[in-house]
Amino acid sequence: MKTAISLSDTLFQKAEQTANHMGISRSQLFARALEEYISKHNGEMVTQKLNEVYEKINADEFTMDMNIGIESLRELTKNDTW
Repeated sequence: MKTAISLSDTLFQKAEQTANHMGISRSQLFARALEEYISKHNGEMVTQKLNEVYEKINADEFTMDMNIGIESLRELTKNDTW
């Protein structure tokens, strides 16, 4: 799929130099960069969701009873889309 994006001249020149240095096209550079960015941020979203789950667990209860159980975790995350 083709798309158009706007870049500053400086960023475009850096992208051009990087693509040339790597021996790939600008399109390949942009695709790889976007894939890496998305991958990184998807991981952050999973971490954020897990943090939300653990915040729901009462810290004192968790300390006293380390056996939360998989069913409890499933119940806490049943409405999550990740």
